[in-house]
Amino acid sequence: MGFFGKMFEKKECAICGTELGLLGKTKINEGYLCKECAGKLSPFFRGHRSSTADDIREQLAYREANAQRLASFNPTRTLSAGRTNIMLDEDAKLLIITSAARWRDANPDIIEFTQVLGCDTEIEEHRTEQYRENKDGERVSYNPPRYDLDYDFHVTIHVNTPYFTEINLRVNDSTIEQRGSIEYREAERQTNEIRDALMQLRQETRDSVVAAQAPKTAVTCPFCGATTIPDASGRCEYCGGAIGA
Repeated sequence: MGFFGKMFEKKECAICGTELGLLGKTKINEGYLCKECAGKLSPFFRGHRSSTADDIREQLAYREANAQRLASFNPTRTLSAGRTNIMLDEDAKLLIITSAARWRDANPDIIEFTQVLGCDTEIEEHRTEQYRENKDGERVSYNPPRYDLDYDFHVTIHVNTPYFTEINLRVNDSTIEQRGSIEYREAERQTNEIRDALMQLRQETRDSVVAAQAPKTAVTCPFCGATTIPDASGRCEYCGGAIGA
């Protein structure tokens, strides 16, 4: 069968078996995905071509479980990156990243604070040269050259998950035309707020892990006089009194 014969050969989705047309399919290591199956994967996933059908089935099972976990996700703080929101559930130590108003329907990936590895920021500068017309009507550069400068603010969140390791966000909705403008300062503020908040929660999470792994020290309870090792809430294991309160 020649090249064009293979092009028009009928193909099926490797997951659900739906017959595929020439357009609207996604290539994976062992065939193709239909638009519906591909749309159920994480929006941050980029490893389609190296994934087998079993890999995709495993991720789809994770995505179904993720949708169920969202029912108990309760945002306590929101960080804005243009039209995208980073929503924090500080009580459960979880976050999601979404631009959907009906975010539970969009099934954003739940990321644990312990999975956040770092956060990089970048101000991208775009340079467009200006030209003038000389006496012969030719388009020539100024001497020295002049440029129009535009700016975009970016945040890259590094995470440790099975299906993606980076989340790239553009903070400003539209390209900013003037350095130091109101739009520039607001994008800069949002960028710094995101970086500082994510780094703070990562440090606090790491400190909690270190504290939990530290050897426990026996103390004398001031209420009952027993020698006790305080529980996770800092209370006497015998009388329940708050040690050090």
